[in-house]
Amino acid sequence: MLSDTLKKIQPLNQEAMQKQSAYMDSLVKPIGSLGELETLSIRLSGITGLTDTALSLPQKALIVMCGDHGVCEEGIASAPQIVTYIQSENIALGTSGAGAIARQFGATVIAVDVGIDSPNRSPHLVDRRIANGTDNIAKGPAMTKEQAVLAIEVGIASAENAIDAGAQVLAIGEMGIGNTTPSTALLCAMTGASPEEVTGVGANFPKEKLPHKIAVIERALEVNAQSGKSPIERLAALGGYEIAGMTGVILGAAARNVPVVVDGYISTISALLASEMHPHVRDYLIASHASHETGAALATKTLDILPYLRMDMRLGEGSGALLAFPLIDAACAISAYMTTFDSSGIASV
Repeated sequence: MLSDTLKKIQPLNQEAMQKQSAYMDSLVKPIGSLGELETLSIRLSGITGLTDTALSLPQKALIVMCGDHGVCEEGIASAPQIVTYIQSENIALGTSGAGAIARQFGATVIAVDVGIDSPNRSPHLVDRRIANGTDNIAKGPAMTKEQAVLAIEVGIASAENAIDAGAQVLAIGEMGIGNTTPSTALLCAMTGASPEEVTGVGANFPKEKLPHKIAVIERALEVNAQSGKSPIERLAALGGYEIAGMTGVILGAAARNVPVVVDGYISTISALLASEMHPHVRDYLIASHASHETGAALATKTLDILPYLRMDMRLGEGSGALLAFPLIDAACAISAYMTTFDSSGIASV
């Protein structure tokens, strides 16, 4: 599935973008006066092939990948791992932060258990569990390469199912206690940054314990130094099942010409991995907000995507990604409903 998906990812539709750019200039407004909304509208045309009044993307879904991390045994998280299971259910039930925001915007929420460490299986989650959490990256690889590919393919299938059910825009989110640690390890492996430079507190980890978290990430990088440098090898060595799942959602959406809204720090790491797997993936990404997490700025800079919002958020779950949905709606609305100079009888400005 992964290989076939990668083969389907194409460059943006340049003909559609040129047509949409001309259409934006024909609308009854000074040229370029709607700024980034016009730019977004043009890129949405490049992704979907839709232009002019046909550009309308009303149906949206948030796919939240959920998984646990063996590295939590190193004491790098402020909350116990059982919170992953509990909060994943809350996300599915619409009672978490992301769930509440999704209700406001009418977005479907799909929560997927791709690697929660629990004896229970929730009827509210899509059960695609590969294992009960990853292994401890401070002692060895998080998972096997085969497991990493399986997790990516869970994400691809999740994207395809959502699109087949009518979703025209996807957003990604995650739930996994301790997942800023593997995310930071991956960021260091991909960029060469030092753990001391990019390690943050995550979900309220005590600042006085930050040196310990940094040391754990340094150890993870050391023990997995010979694991290989391909995206899948790095993901298997240092990542998480939910990180792999989001990577798959991005790939699956790009293969179907569907835009993907990236949330914060963790999901940006998944976007980096996906873009390493295919050079055209980046064109399908919409960055929502500038996460308040320490390594987020480097992650978005490396990916070369500009977040639209600055809200000082670091909740995860896809909560920030949801806030970009009204911007997408607005970019579509100006294309669908604004009149042109010719239609209105006004001379161009």
